[in-house]
Amino acid sequence: MPISGSALVTGASRGLGAQIARRLAADGWPVAVNYRSDGPAAERVVADIVAAGGRAAAFGADVTDEAEVTALAAAVAVELGPVQVVVANATGPQPLAPAAEVSWQAHLDQLVFFVKSPALLLRATLPGMRELGTGRFIHIGSDSFERALPGASAYNAAKGAQLGLARTWARELGTHGVTVNVVAPGWIPVERHGVVTAEDSAGYVRDVPLGRLGKPEDVADVVAFVASDAARFMTGERLTVNGGHTID
Repeated sequence: MPISGSALVTGASRGLGAQIARRLAADGWPVAVNYRSDGPAAERVVADIVAAGGRAAAFGADVTDEAEVTALAAAVAVELGPVQVVVANATGPQPLAPAAEVSWQAHLDQLVFFVKSPALLLRATLPGMRELGTGRFIHIGSDSFERALPGASAYNAAKGAQLGLARTWARELGTHGVTVNVVAPGWIPVERHGVVTAEDSAGYVRDVPLGRLGKPEDVADVVAFVASDAARFMTGERLTVNGGHTID
């Protein structure tokens, strides 16, 4: 896809989001590095991108708040150009609990990140994509939905809703030149997981055909592909990035 706008990556001050931001910048995208509370970390990601010859800026915003999302999209358009690619990566706590103990509020807490936030982002950025005549909306999903992990019913239900949202949007937005896809990682250890030893991960890795844990770069490369012109005729898809862990 010809680059005529910018790429917005939410929750990009660390973890998967930071690596996705760096990877998109390497492909030539001006990247908006969104953060909620850790401005210094976001600025470090921006500095990495600029040092590598790219263009980026940090933007603080709570992407679950409608007014802040509207202001975010406007600010990005002024500084980097209209948002042409959205990577909806921001997430929150994901506590595990038996189904009988999961409150409705716990379900709402997950839906806020995986349905409300993407919906707000779409409403704020779609006008710019329509004007450009092209766009990419990329949800970061999870293979947890497919694995139906016990104790994660609220998270898994929200990820299922996210997938339904993406598929419906793909049908609706295709006529505007906008594709909508989901990139669904398996377990990719990042900062929030702390130190993960070989012993910690041995049971998981035994069930991965490629025989290792995933890395943030594995996910970022797939996101970059979906954002590129090479994926111009692909929409409504869920691309699982987990080394074959969920092969039927």
